[in-house]
Amino acid sequence: MASFNGILQVDGYAGYKTLAKRRGKSNARPLRLAFCLAHARCKFVEVVKLTGSSDALEIVSILAEVYLIEQQIRGESAEERYHARQSRSAAIMRSLKAHLLDLKADISTQSALAKAINYTLKHWTGLTTFLDDGTIEVDSNVVERSMKSVALTRKNSMFVGNARGGETFAILASLVNSAKLNGLDPQTRLADILERIVSGRTTINQLDTLLPWNWSAEQVRQAA
Repeated sequence: MASFNGILQVDGYAGYKTLAKRRGKSNARPLRLAFCLAHARCKFVEVVKLTGSSDALEIVSILAEVYLIEQQIRGESAEERYHARQSRSAAIMRSLKAHLLDLKADISTQSALAKAINYTLKHWTGLTTFLDDGTIEVDSNVVERSMKSVALTRKNSMFVGNARGGETFAILASLVNSAKLNGLDPQTRLADILERIVSGRTTINQLDTLLPWNWSAEQVRQAA
């Protein structure tokens, strides 16, 4: 992390803010935080569920407009996403901020809605970072979905039996997830590379050919 510079997309965890603040005060590489809009949206969804607030529901609806735009520009280039966000999403977010400030002035500071508004306004700069950079996602949902398997693995690892079993489990999990990250079917790849190793078709000094990207390229060549 000490050598990283650029944008870090995260939730509102205070540790990230402390890190960015320290880096800003030092001569270290700059670090910019982009916060997750889905986390802010969830705050208002919870208010709707808890109180049935029409004001909170309206905010959720406004954010839905931003997400609709994101759906429409998904897969486009960073430049195209930037221009779409500047021409369409930026105005929605400006209007939303003004609306939040107006609401905040009219409701109890102790209400659930006020707390959701305060969270959003406090993180506003990071929540709107996506408007100025087409490479940034509107939220961190993609990363969080990919991390879900890590949490499940951590739970399942309680039953590996011993340290050696845990190491074996970790190796297999790494192989499976490496295949997934490269768009490969884990079972097909594992069956093939194990057969190659056991049969001797792939020798110990050729193991690099079994790396996901090399293995995949070979499959394409064979198919051709």
